Amino acid sequence: MIFVEGTILKPKSWLYLYSHSAYIPIDKAPELLKTWEAQGVNIIYCTSRKRKQADNIAKILKQHSFPGSWLVSRDNGEKYKDIVEQLKPDILIEDDCKSIGGSWQMCITKVPAEIKENMKSIIVHEFKGISHLPSDIKELVNVKSN
Repeated sequence: MIFVEGTILKPKSWLYLYSHSAYIPIDKAPELLKTWEAQGVNIIYCTSRKRKQADNIAKILKQHSFPGSWLVSRDNGEKYKDIVEQLKPDILIEDDCKSIGGSWQMCITKVPAEIKENMKSIIVHEFKGISHLPSDIKELVNVKSN
């Protein structure tokens, strides 16, 4: 599972920080994700947008040729931890949420320890992307968070 905004998409400029429909890919994120998908990875995207607004994010992902077809979002009252607890991804990649308050905003923060222990959590710097991560999916288990 990979978080979208701040991890693989960014605003065109800081003027568009809160205009998610104007977000663009960070570096070569679509290409790296295609490489992982070719290795058999099922990519699940998680958006910060609520269900009613998630269609805009889905359009951006398709427009920029991101692989995969599963985008999850929160519904009223749901927290990110709820999504992680339901899906229990093997690997969770997300950004550090610096612009919105830091780790307390991240998906992994409030996930119970018994679920965390079976999941690889990779935290990248917000808006810096995932291009530095290995293209071989087997090497992701050795990646240290930023």
